[in-house]
Amino acid sequence: MPRPPVLPALDWPEIFAEASTFEAWLESAEFPDKAAAMAHNVAEITLVDEAASFLQDLPRRVNVLVVAEDWCGDVVRHVPALMRLARESEQLTVRFVTREERPEVFVRFLTNGGEAIPKFVFFSADFVECGNWGPMPENCRRLISRGKACGDVPAARKIVAARYEADTGCVEAITELLDLVELTSASSM
Repeated sequence: MPRPPVLPALDWPEIFAEASTFEAWLESAEFPDKAAAMAHNVAEITLVDEAASFLQDLPRRVNVLVVAEDWCGDVVRHVPALMRLARESEQLTVRFVTREERPEVFVRFLTNGGEAIPKFVFFSADFVECGNWGPMPENCRRLISRGKACGDVPAARKIVAARYEADTGCVEAITELLDLVELTSASSM
């Protein structure tokens, strides 16, 4: 039986080392107003004490590679949530690439076969991929998929927009991101 095609291996540590910091990524933004909004929103997000304490005591390093572009509404909404977590822990390191810079990375993380950003790829200290997140919380992704299935994506987007408006602190996304941080930083079963 023939073997299926395999994507070539990537040098994740090298890709991560060459990627931009949050500040450098913001400086190169195509839309400075959106970059300014993201920088501002990081400080506006509040973490519950348990989350802050958990992040401050991470047992191992977590590396997150973000595929994002500043023009995207989901990027503007969710990147500050991730960066708020990173600001709480020296063990959580985040770097940024764009789809154009690293198409070989982005093609591995399509959403239902489509190009959607942001994508947050979680790596252990040794750059073992442990999971990915994006472009929006799971319940919102399901709503969009349901809208596609029944042929009414505009209605799905309207429901997602209402969920976003109700979740001003990005609690749903932060909960999912914290789960991935916990999984990725695990030092034992």
